[in-house]
Amino acid sequence: MTEFVGELIGTMILIIFGAGVIAGANLKATKADGNWVLITIAWGLAVALGVYAVGRITDAHINPAVTLGFAIVGDFPWSKVPQYITAQMIGAFIGAAIVYFHYLPHFKDTEDQLAIKSIFCTDPAIRSPISNLVSEMIGTFVLVMGLLFIGANDFTDGLNPLIVGLLIVAIGMSLGSTTGYAINPARDLGPRIAHAVLPIPGKGGSDWGYAWIPVLGPAIGGMYGGLFYKAIFEGEPTIVFWVGTILVGAVLLSSMRVELRKAAQVN
Repeated sequence: MTEFVGELIGTMILIIFGAGVIAGANLKATKADGNWVLITIAWGLAVALGVYAVGRITDAHINPAVTLGFAIVGDFPWSKVPQYITAQMIGAFIGAAIVYFHYLPHFKDTEDQLAIKSIFCTDPAIRSPISNLVSEMIGTFVLVMGLLFIGANDFTDGLNPLIVGLLIVAIGMSLGSTTGYAINPARDLGPRIAHAVLPIPGKGGSDWGYAWIPVLGPAIGGMYGGLFYKAIFEGEPTIVFWVGTILVGAVLLSSMRVELRKAAQVN
């Protein structure tokens, strides 16, 4: 199996289980009794199973933000980035399509367009673009930092993917409730395209005005997470790290000003 096929299959597995649990929770006439805890645990297991499936072939990035985060600090060759991201996007689309076919009889009984769309892609609890961007940046920053922390430790053979899955559960439970924690551009964009093109009864729009946030936020957070780890934990700060720190800081301050202004208007 090639690395391209490995990343495609790993990401496909991720979406089958991840989008699948949301479909079970959101669609009418299923036997599932979904809640946030169930969803976060299932997403953690989805990541773990994707890593178990293809980790020996590709190191199982199954996430463009992880690929970019490793590449920017020199732990992954830039020459392989385009093929990895392409494979991840295709795998995410295929995974979403498989979930669609699996739950096909249930879409016609579900009138809630948001519930249907949420199977395929994320949306914010409170729509505030700059703060939604910050949430995705922070979640993915923690993800890449966590992966590097995990990689710095020795585990019993076969345990590493499970620890990575627990990291996803922790992020989901602690940070995921603001935006649905895409923390993965492929996880959101690939299924969002599937939502747009598949003949889903009563699906409504795909919310393309929001789509840039779960792509750009994780990309920024993932790359800065890698730079921060190298600078602080390995003592290798670079010009790119300092420039990134200034840019990230500017986004955080902008978010704070926007939200404080909104709060003042309400009061």
